[in-house]
Amino acid sequence: MISRRAFAVGLGLLPFAARAEGPGPFEIVKTEEEWREILTPAQYAILRDHATERAFTNEHMGERSPLLNEARPGTYVCAGCANPVYRSETKYDSRTGWPSFWDAIEGAVGTQEDRRLFFLVRTEVHCARCGGHLGHIFDDGPPPTGERHCINGLAMDFIPD
Repeated sequence: MISRRAFAVGLGLLPFAARAEGPGPFEIVKTEEEWREILTPAQYAILRDHATERAFTNEHMGERSPLLNEARPGTYVCAGCANPVYRSETKYDSRTGWPSFWDAIEGAVGTQEDRRLFFLVRTEVHCARCGGHLGHIFDDGPPPTGERHCINGLAMDFIPD
C-alpha cells in the first residue's frame, strides 16, 4: 500500500525527498543552510527540491530566467557550482517552453530514474559535480542523439564566449 506522503509527492504536493537517497557522492557537498546562502529561493527550489519552472515563462517563485531565448555562443553552467554542463552549439528550440539541448558536455551531468509521477517514468538529469536537479531527458530530440535535455533556466547561468 502506498503511503500518504508518497502519494502527495507523486502529485507534486510535496517536494521530492530524493536528495539523501539519490546518486552521489558528489565533489561539492554543502549543508542545506549553505545551499540556501548561495542560491536564490527559486534556484534552491529547483536545484535542491526538484521544482520546475512554468513552461514558456522560465519563472518560478517570482524569479525569471532569460535563458530560454539566449542565442549567443557560450557555455551554460550549473547555477549551484558553476560546472559547465551544456554548450550553445547543442541548444535548440524544442517549442516546449524550456531551454533544450540535444547533448550535455561529456561527464558534466548524471541521470537517474524519476518516478515522482505515478503514471510516468522519466529520466532526471542532474549536475555531476553537486547533484543539483537540472531537468529531464526525453527521447524526442533531434539528431544526432535523438535526446531532448529539457532544462530549467534558473538551474543554470550563461557565460558567453
